[in-house]
Amino acid sequence: MSGITESSSCSICWTTCGFKPPSCDSSAETPAGGLGCCGWLLYLTSMLFLLATFPVSLFMCVTIVQEYQRAVVFRLGRIVDKKPKGPGLFFIVPCTDRFVKVDLRTVSFDIPPQEILTKDSVTVSVDGVVYFRIYCPISSVANVSDAHHATRLLAQTTLRNVLGTKNLSELLSDREGISHNMQESLDEATDPWGIKVERVEIKDVKLPQQMQRAMAAEAEASREARAKVIAAEGEMNASRALKEASLVIAESPSALQLRYLQTLNSIAAERNSTIIFPLPIDLLQHFMTRK
Repeated sequence: MSGITESSSCSICWTTCGFKPPSCDSSAETPAGGLGCCGWLLYLTSMLFLLATFPVSLFMCVTIVQEYQRAVVFRLGRIVDKKPKGPGLFFIVPCTDRFVKVDLRTVSFDIPPQEILTKDSVTVSVDGVVYFRIYCPISSVANVSDAHHATRLLAQTTLRNVLGTKNLSELLSDREGISHNMQESLDEATDPWGIKVERVEIKDVKLPQQMQRAMAAEAEASREARAKVIAAEGEMNASRALKEASLVIAESPSALQLRYLQTLNSIAAERNSTIIFPLPIDLLQHFMTRK
């Protein structure tokens, strides 16, 4: 398993999986190498043992993998035919062959909550979820010891690195952009492992209690300031309307009497026992001039 180089695994991915990773070189050639004399001797010995114990040995040779699985077969440490087996039925040679099953379905896992210090020095706790699948079984087996565990650890590190460059306001408002950046970073890092990261989502952002209270106080003060500005604008508009109304009434003295009657009508509609008659100020001015 350790004898497979990076260039050979990339060429294997290109020929067997139909997908060429960005790191693959089209000019790279798979180094040819056989089993050697000792390898062929062991292989022929296993075949003779297989024929000698036939048909009992047939139960040890037949293996089945599901539609969503592939089997990477190692014969004396080398990958057989440089491609995975399956789906369906395939044969292996006992004692010399060993196979590893690889699941090609999309796998999801939760990123544990990470304590992250943002760019503006605010400590937050962020968790997320990652969806990925294996597109090249040979690379996932030959290039990394445990592809799933390595992807989980890399997702936690990538989450901390990406969010460490964001402000708190960007973290709360631009989750989609952060998820897209994380997906690109993870996809590029896991490409040599034969893994395709399909989706990354930020689930929850938890702020400290003191920060929540401070943000709530800031939002409340901002709303109160806007309310005061709106009330002041209303008073200014009302004063302008009253000025215009006073100019209209000053042009026609009978309009003031009509306004008195409208006021009496509105008071009488409320069925009050006391009715106040407004006294024109012009009558008082006549007595004030006599004194």
